[in-house]
Amino acid sequence: DRYYVLRHSLHPLKDVGLLCFRDQVYADVKRNARSAVLKLIEREREGELIDKMMLKNILDIFIEVGMGSMDHYERDFEEVLLNETGSYYKRKAAEWINEDSCPEYMLKAEECLQLEEERVDNYLHTSTKAKLLRQVEGEVLSTYEQDLLQKEHSGCAALLRDDKTEDLARMYRLFSRITRGLDPIADCFKEHVESEGMKLVKEVAEAVEAKKEKDAGGRLRVQGSGFFS
Repeated sequence: DRYYVLRHSLHPLKDVGLLCFRDQVYADVKRNARSAVLKLIEREREGELIDKMMLKNILDIFIEVGMGSMDHYERDFEEVLLNETGSYYKRKAAEWINEDSCPEYMLKAEECLQLEEERVDNYLHTSTKAKLLRQVEGEVLSTYEQDLLQKEHSGCAALLRDDKTEDLARMYRLFSRITRGLDPIADCFKEHVESEGMKLVKEVAEAVEAKKEKDAGGRLRVQGSGFFS
């Protein structure tokens, strides 16, 4: 490296070794390696403990063979990971929306987003984070927002009616993550305020009317007693 390579403007020995590894080894094993990694990630999503350091070491190879470029990592691993992630959470969200109340669904959504962030911190490349979370948000939040908010006994209107501030705060945190995700919640809040306002107006009007009737009855009694006296 210090003499011959420099004098003849050749690649450093480290780069030559990496190129040989990429062309003769990596090209043959990348698909099997990717498949094994994706299976481990799904097992972890299902609650199993896995060897995170081993996964990080494998994924570092996808990055290293790019020799400064992320092309191999993105093309040979990340694209498939994102597709698999979308499919996984599409299945999960379809189960949750049918089985769970709105608060229960939101707890699961919040947990899975947190776990995906941890997954990036533990072994995925940082550049994957935003793309991975968008996949989860799309399947878990965007797809079922209206169904979730309109659940009859536990949706947004029910949470507002029962003053479930913790659940409403979680709803705000989750749907503020997606484009225009807060608009349906704002509409629901507006309807709630208008409905509660009309109830108050009606109660006040009824109270005023009852007081008028009571006062009128009192005057009639006074007039009647004066007449007979």
